[in-house]
Parts: sequence; C-alpha cells; structure tokens
Amino acid sequence: MSEIASALPDAVFDGLARIEEAGPSGMVTVKGDLGDATLRKAVAEVAGVDLPKALGAATAGDHGVLWMAPDELLVLTPYAEAADSAARLAQALAGTHSLVANVSDARAVFTLSGEQVRDVLAKLTPADLHPSALAPGTVRRTRFAQVPAAFWLSDSESATVICFRSVAQYVFDSLCHAARPGTSPGHF
Repeated sequence: MSEIASALPDAVFDGLARIEEAGPSGMVTVKGDLGDATLRKAVAEVAGVDLPKALGAATAGDHGVLWMAPDELLVLTPYAEAADSAARLAQALAGTHSLVANVSDARAVFTLSGEQVRDVLAKLTPADLHPSALAPGTVRRTRFAQVPAAFWLSDSESATVICFRSVAQYVFDSLCHAARPGTSPGHF
C-alpha cells in the first residue's frame, strides 16, 4: 500500500498573505436532494456539524460541510477518515437518488492568512470580495486565473482554497504571484 503524498509538500510563501499547501485532506462529494431528510441526517452525522445554508461553510476543526451547488455538498474530514466517511454515507443513502464519491486524492488545498487575504484573492477571481458581498463562512466556486476552484473565508484574515490536484502547482504559483510584496491594490 502506498502512502499518501501531499500535492506540493512543504509549499509555503510569505508575502501580502501567507500561503501554505494544507497537505492531504479528506473530501467526500455528496450529490442529491439537499432537502431530503435522510441525506441531511446522514451528512450531519458523518461530518459532525449541521449543514450550512446555501453558499455556506459549516466547519469545526478539520471536519465540515461546504455547500457547493443546489444538489451538492462537500464533506470535509481528516484524510485518514475519508474512505470510511464515504462508505458510511453511501450506506446511509442506499436506496435514495444520490451519489457519494471520495474525491480526496483528486484535490489540493491551500490556506491563506494575513490582513491582505482579500486583496490577494481579488487578483485571481472575478468573485466579489467586498465584505458586504462575501462574509466569512461563504463559499464561492469560481475560477482562479484559468482554472476552476472553490474558496471560503474562515474569518477576515483566513481563507481556504480547493482546486484540482492536477493544477495545484499552477494555483500555488498564481497565489504566490498575487501575494508578491509591494503589489497590493489596497481595496480591502
């Protein structure tokens, strides 16, 4: 059995914001009717948090649930728990119109921290990052430069970015370029 390898081991950059590759992270996609009581109960039990509202993130430590679309949630777990979480969800949702997939190995996660997190993100995404449009705990699926990504702010100085593992180096390089010292547009 091979050991999991991080997408970009030890990747860190300090500039307008600190950017770090988060290491292996557990992620399970759940698609189905988000109004279905069985689905809602199963996801909440596995994730250990209540489900977020539309466009929301509900997290507690390294567990959580992200609202990704009207029919899709992303369950966050420690990497070592992802396979078990996916199996538990699939079993709980058997007989319902749903899809459960462990996507942990297909994704990379970056954390950003610092006072200028919004300015760094604003250089890469067309999403409105003004505090009145993007409060902490709000999830955005968008593009970072040329690739799809999702992100949310935990607070006014902390963000998490998820992208496909195949573009991890591109996203990291783009984030680092956007965080170069002396390049802040000073919008936020």
